[in-house]
Amino acid sequence: MQAYLGKIAAAPLAWLIILGLAGMVVWKLIGPMRSNLRLVVQIIFFTAMTFVLVLEGIPLGQSDGLRIGDEHAVFVVIAQSLWWLHLSWAVIGFVRIYLVLEGRPREARLLQDIVVGVVYMCVTLAALAFVFGAPVGTLIATSGVIAIALGLALQNTLGDVFSGVALNLGRTYALGDWILLEDGTEGRVIASTWRSTQILTGANNIVVLPNSVLAKLKLTNVSRPDETHLLKMTVRVVPTHAPSVVEEAMLTVLVGCNSIMREPPPLVALGHLDAAALEIHLFFRVSNPMLRIKAQNEVIDRFYRHCRSTGLQLAMPPSAIIVVDGIPSQDVSPLPEAMLQEVIDENPIFSGLTQSEREKLARSGIEREYQKGDVIVSQGQALPSMMIIRTGVVSVQHDEQEKRRLSSGDFFGETGLLAGMGEAYTLQALTRVTAYEIDQESFARLIADRPAIAEEIAAMLSTYSNDISQLPLTAAKHERSASAFLKSIRTIFSA
Repeated sequence: MQAYLGKIAAAPLAWLIILGLAGMVVWKLIGPMRSNLRLVVQIIFFTAMTFVLVLEGIPLGQSDGLRIGDEHAVFVVIAQSLWWLHLSWAVIGFVRIYLVLEGRPREARLLQDIVVGVVYMCVTLAALAFVFGAPVGTLIATSGVIAIALGLALQNTLGDVFSGVALNLGRTYALGDWILLEDGTEGRVIASTWRSTQILTGANNIVVLPNSVLAKLKLTNVSRPDETHLLKMTVRVVPTHAPSVVEEAMLTVLVGCNSIMREPPPLVALGHLDAAALEIHLFFRVSNPMLRIKAQNEVIDRFYRHCRSTGLQLAMPPSAIIVVDGIPSQDVSPLPEAMLQEVIDENPIFSGLTQSEREKLARSGIEREYQKGDVIVSQGQALPSMMIIRTGVVSVQHDEQEKRRLSSGDFFGETGLLAGMGEAYTLQALTRVTAYEIDQESFARLIADRPAIAEEIAAMLSTYSNDISQLPLTAAKHERSASAFLKSIRTIFSA
């Protein structure tokens, strides 16, 4: 036994095979994460195997002295195959370390995988030619015919795969990006494979697009460079006021919206002007595409309110055929009492009042004005009157942080007037503000004439202010049920 082992130890072919097998084990044990160490160890094993080959004169190709079935020939083939394998691993080690693309790891990895595949293919063909003496030319020709047949059979699949490679290399989009296609499809990318891309639309549907189709479409990535989205809205008003006045009113419209971004600030561009209309373009941004509809709805609502409060008239569409009898009068602003009447009619808190009762409230309203920067009421202070904004924008703040904005048609102070509660927020005028004030005396007369009004107003106050999730913790502690409001109203107005 010792003599047999000694004979093996003295045989260079045995050492070559042992080195090759040991190199394979070490290659797997080190793993791909330690690529530098893996390359160094692989070079050492490959150099040692090459040294044994050269020193003992072992051929890399077929030897004429070797015959099929010869035990020695089998070991030579194994040794030569191991040498070619280690050659490929040494080259792959260099590829993994030195073939890099700065700042583009995904593309670098894909390129490395392609080169590694080419290395394996070349080494395999070389081993077949030199070790086994296979006719490589014939093999390549046969493989080419087979590849052509497979390519024709898998034409669509291969088109999707290569398109997926191109899309990934170009990094046109990434998972989570919101994209818009030229056919109108838009949504967020939720999955991307070599074959297809899946898009979650705003209608909560998943659209699956083959990569070959997607690569041919014009694509807009709404999420690049960020998800903020610019919207443009065009409106038309009758030119009864100076364009500068209209511009200021439209800026107030945008400043008062809560769904649009503060920075960059919204813009107003005056467009075409003729005797029938002044065209105005409103530009504003939303933080993500999902807020577009909400923001547009709010801008339209604020636009209508400000037009009504400032006396601006909506113009007819350009396609409408109208006869203009002279220049429109500039004196089209509604009377303060009429304006307050409309706001009170739309106020949910007063929905239980009769028409005559709402008219009495409108006649009792007093117009107040606040300059930009004025603090209308501080946090914790109870307002003795209810304020309804006619024009301007009011900032609602808590601990010096803005929570939302109020503008034309909005109201505040109702809990202080009717329930004696302090304001949950500090309210400050962002622009010049005109508001209507309705005091306790006006409500006292209504309640004295019809005591049941107290119950109706208490129920509406409870419904309106029941969302305590939007209130600060100190304000949320107050009981805001209908019975609590009714008790407060009776206490205040019975005095």
